[in-house]
This record gives sequence, structure tokens and C-alpha cells, in this order.
Amino acid sequence: MECNEPPSLADICLAWVCRCLEQLCAEREDGSLCFHHCPLFPQMLADQLLRRMAEEGVLNDRTIGVFRSNEHLRLCCVCVRAARLSAEAFRLAMQPHRLQELNASRVCGGLTVSDVLLSLAANTECRDNLQRLDLSRLEMGEGCLVNKPLSFSAMSSLRTVHLAGTELEDSGLADICILPQLEALDISSTRVTDLTPLLDCQATLKSLSAHDLRHLEMPETRLLLVLNRLEGLRHLDLSHLCLSSDGVGVMQQLLEKPGIFPALVSLDVSGQREITNDMMESFLKGRPNMNFVGLLGTGAGFSDFFTANSNLKVAGEANIGQVSEALRRYCERECCIHQALVHLGDLTTDLDEAQPDVLKLVTMAMKNNEKSLHVQVAATACVFNLTSRTNSLGMPIYLLRNAVHHLLTAMRNFPNQEQLQRNCLLSLCNEWILHNVPFDRFDGAQMVITWLNICDDPDLQRMAVAMYYILVAVKPTTEETTQLGAEAFMVEQLLGIVQERASMGIVDATLRFALSVLWSLTDECPTASHHFIQCHGLELYQELLETYHRETDIQKSVLGLLNNVAEVVDLRTDLMDEDLHEYLLSLLDGVGVDISVRYFAGGILAHLLSTGESNWTLDLDFRDIILRKLHSAILTWTTPEEEMVSYRSFRPFYPLLHSSQPTSVQLWAAWAVHLVCEQNASLYAEMLQEEGGLDIVKELITHPDTHDDVRRLAEGIVGISETDQEQPVQEEGDKH
Repeated sequence: MECNEPPSLADICLAWVCRCLEQLCAEREDGSLCFHHCPLFPQMLADQLLRRMAEEGVLNDRTIGVFRSNEHLRLCCVCVRAARLSAEAFRLAMQPHRLQELNASRVCGGLTVSDVLLSLAANTECRDNLQRLDLSRLEMGEGCLVNKPLSFSAMSSLRTVHLAGTELEDSGLADICILPQLEALDISSTRVTDLTPLLDCQATLKSLSAHDLRHLEMPETRLLLVLNRLEGLRHLDLSHLCLSSDGVGVMQQLLEKPGIFPALVSLDVSGQREITNDMMESFLKGRPNMNFVGLLGTGAGFSDFFTANSNLKVAGEANIGQVSEALRRYCERECCIHQALVHLGDLTTDLDEAQPDVLKLVTMAMKNNEKSLHVQVAATACVFNLTSRTNSLGMPIYLLRNAVHHLLTAMRNFPNQEQLQRNCLLSLCNEWILHNVPFDRFDGAQMVITWLNICDDPDLQRMAVAMYYILVAVKPTTEETTQLGAEAFMVEQLLGIVQERASMGIVDATLRFALSVLWSLTDECPTASHHFIQCHGLELYQELLETYHRETDIQKSVLGLLNNVAEVVDLRTDLMDEDLHEYLLSLLDGVGVDISVRYFAGGILAHLLSTGESNWTLDLDFRDIILRKLHSAILTWTTPEEEMVSYRSFRPFYPLLHSSQPTSVQLWAAWAVHLVCEQNASLYAEMLQEEGGLDIVKELITHPDTHDDVRRLAEGIVGISETDQEQPVQEEGDKH
């Protein structure tokens, strides 16, 4: 299925089964699962289910138990690649089935080559019918190849054997090469020292991968003799072949030997630095059926012969196409992937159009090499190049989501690697991605805050706080904000950044972003407000009000957060500070004070006044003064032309609109609700109606003790709401 096509119904169903395995299954006594009810699956669909479970990361000793019976799930072509399986769980699940193909490469959990061979040997039908076996990157295990049941040659139908990255030695190679139908063999990165056993299968062998054979000790003449006799080869990989000292020039002799490899269509000599353009051109011109050549790390491949030949695929470094082919071919070869990514980084610094296919290859490289620092550093730099500027606009959302996932994984795996963290933050500080790509924002916020905890670089701090700011600024739900604010260390780290900047008297983007994030985190989140108080945020913010009294945006962020804290009833006593109240009073009608600053100062006072005289811990006469000044100040406020504030809900205002509240408290709440309803009637009129707030406002209008100033604002709110409700009806009538 092409990556830009919608998933098939089968894919959707298999994904659902993987997610719901626990609900669909019962548990056996040994802890493994079996389906409550299972229809007879078509054999191909059973294979797909097992593969999907492995790909989704849900295949383990417990879940593989659903395949222990072949009554309803009959396996033929098995892929358990990279799953975590023990030998016993694997044996119990595979033994009932008649397998033709098995891919158990990179399986962790203790499964060895010996375990697989023993399991297959116990099933006569498997032993006699298995045609393809991939055990790459497994430990060999004890007893392997010592006796006949634990040998490859016992499975006479084998045509393809992949053992790359294992500890296969010469005796094992000799055992494999006597297979009567062997066609494809991968012995890359093994301990093989001598390729002479290949002569035993020269009549059938069509594909040989011998990449990175570091232990090869064959004389040059013997190696050339063996390779020369493999006349049936169609695919040959000798990339990064480590030859002995007397092997200098062996590649040149091989390529220049007349008539060698007459059937060859694919040759990989990447990493062989003796290769030249002329050498390869001459070889390829004599073999017009060649469709692939690997030249990464050779210095060859830059001539027009390679770049203009549309029928020849080249894994090289001359252009993005060649590098992409290298990423595609070498996805599990760490050294090759790193080299290809470095070249890709150089080739993508000034991209002017989106390259989704390339980004997909980069994320695949990140997935397959999660623990490799040098791969991740190079890959994250490429992700930045491929998604910066307007390039991200042309990328499918699912692909960007995948890229973000791997960036966050890299940040988690290498928390102390500054260059990698810088690359990731540069990529993630993309406003379009953060606004439009769905991903785990809590996980992203945790990564950013964790990095801030150990980061001393001002530029990286700025990027990290900016990313955190955007994460919070995209209007997450109240539940998402609560989750972010529930972590005390997040609030503490942000306060630390604010304090550091304030101690130096700095006003920069980092300070502004940090203040804005703290403001957003405490919005309708009592837990975050409690963390703020416990982390001595109030003392710090009172200092900020003094230090930055001329900075309107700083004052607004500080007062906006304190307004959120004042909404939390049990924290209001912490705000009962006479100096703070005096300062807030000075802002209500101060000359040159921005309306937003006046508004939030009034909000803090209104919430504190709403607690009543019994909970007022300051002088009561002072309380009366505040009530009078707040009322008179609000009457002088004018509605700003631009949107000043936004709310997720009006719930914090409803207690302030109660008939028992002082007039000035009601007046501030009514002014606030009227302001946002007037500026965005379609949003806030509906919110007011849905929350039952409109009834509260109407009760205020009809109550005999309501002050005229409050009643006028309340009537205005009702008028706006009713006009907005009538508008859709009128528009519908106009259509007819």
C-alpha cells in the first residue's frame, strides 16, 4: 500500500485487534493469551495478524499464545521481527504450523539460532517445507550445528538463508552451502574467514550478500577464484569487504576480469575506495541488464553516466536520488545509514520544495537505529532541513507525526547530547507542526522541561521555552492543561528560568515565553496554582511587578497568572498581602496603565473580595476602600479594539455574579463577560448558554438589589446572546 493511500479495511481491522487483544482474549494458567472466540482466518490474514502484532510492538510471550493452535489461525509465512520472545514461547507458538517462511531477525528476549533450529526440527512438516529463513542479528546459542537436528542442512527445502550479524563461522557456512536448493545467502558481518564453501552451491546460488566481512582471511587469488566460479549470481554485495593486506586491488581485478558474472543485474561495492567512475562504467557497459549498483563511500557515481541513466538505480552520494536509494537499501546498516544521512544533510540545506519520500526514509533510519547516537544526530539534522520553512506544509500529516515521534524518542534516549537536542528543538519549534500535527503533547512538554533542567545554553533555552509556549498556546483542552500542570517539576523549572532572567534584569523572548506558559498552565488548573505557591512563585512574581513595572506584556502575564491563582478558593489567603493590594489598587486607574493590566488587577481584587468579610484577613476599612475604588475604576474602562483575553469557560465568573456578592465584584465579572461576548459573540454567547450562565445573568437583572451599573452590563450580555441566537434563524429564512 502506498503511504499516501488510505488504509484498507483489513489493515484497520488488524490494527483494532492488536489494540484490543486483552479484551478479546482469556488467560491460560501460564499467563499466555487465547482468543475467547476466533473464526477460521484465511491463512494469509493469519500471517498478516502476526506480522502486525510484531510491528505494533504487542507481540511477546503472552500475546503470541493466540497462535498455539492451528485450528483457526494457520501460519505459513511468519514474521516476528524485533519482537521480544523467549525460546519456549516461540516453540509453543510455532510448533503446530507448517511454515514455508520464517523471519525471526532481531528478536530479543533470549531466542537464539539454536532455539529456532530445535523448534523447526521438532516439526517434520516445517523441516521439510521451510524455504526461507532469516535469523539475522540473533545469538547462535549452544549446540548449534554440532549435531544433525541442529543444522541448516537438515532442512533440505531451504532456498534463502539470512544470517547477517550473527557469529556464523566457517563450519556453519559449510553446513549451509550443501543445501541442494540454496539460491540466496546473506552472511554479512559474520565471523566467516573463508568463502571456499560457496563452491558447493555454485550451481544454484543466485544472490550473495557478503557485506562487512571483517574476519575474511582468504588470499587474493583464492577469493577471485571462488567468485569467478559463481557464474549464476544475479545479485552480489561485496560492500565494505575487509580484505587482507595482500588484497589491495582485488576489486579492480574482479571488475576488469572478462566475462565474470555474466548474469549479474545488481552489484554493491559501497565502501570500496579503489572504485573509480571509469572502472564502473566499463563494467556496466558490458552488462546492459544491470539495474542497481551501490557506490556509497567510493567517490564514484558523479558522472553523467550514473546521474542521467534512468534505468540504473545508484546508491551513492551524488544527489538526493542516490542518497535516497542508499537509505532505502541500507536501512539496517548503521555505518552506511550514517554516511548517507551526512550527505543528505549537505544536499538538503536549501530545499525549496517538500520531499515527503525522503523524510519517510529518514524516519525509517531513525526507527531502525534508535540507540545509535551518530545516526540520530545526522538524522535529526536532516529532519530539520526537510521540514523547515514552508517544506512542512507539503508533507502528509501522518508523516510529520511520525517524524515528531522519532524526534521525541531521540531526545529521550540521549538527554545529555547537546547537538542532538539542538537539532530536535530546531525541528520542533515549528509553529505549523505544533499547531496542526497530532502527537503526545504531554510527552513533548516533559522532554522540553527535562532538557531545560540540564541546559545552560541560552539559545537552546529560548528554543525549548518557545516550543513549550506553542504547545500550550494551541489551546489544549482543560484536561490536557491539567495534565501538564499536574507535574510540579514543570512549574518549578519554568519559575527557575523566570528567576534567572529576572535576577539579571533581562527582558527577552525566553522570559516572555516562560511567563506565558505559566499563565496558561494555571488556567482553570488548581493543581498548577498550588505548585506555583509551593515553589515560592508568589514572592517571585511580586518582585517582577516591581522590577518590570514599565513592561506592559510582563505585567499582563504576571497579573493574569495571579488572577488564575485567585480563582482557587483555598489559595486566596496566600494572596492576602497589603503591599500587593496597594499595588493592584494603583493600577486600576493609573495614568498610562494599559487596560489589560487594569483588568487583571481588578480581577485579582474581585476574587479576593468575593470571599466575604469573614475570610478577609486584612483591615476591613481597607476592604471598603478597595470596593469603592474598584467600582469607580471599572466605570472608566473602555473596550479595547483588539481581543484582550480569551476563556475556555465562564465557570470562574458565576460565583462572582451571585446576588450576595458586593456590587464591585459583580461589576468586574459582568464587565469581563460583556467584553468577550461583544468581541466574539458566536463563541461566547453559545458558551454562556450551554453552561447555564445566561440564566445567572438574567437572575441578576431581575434581582431588586442589583446595582444599575451591573444591571446595564447584564442586560447588554443578554442582548448580545439573544441577537446571536436569532442570527442563524434569520439566515435560514433568507435562504428561502
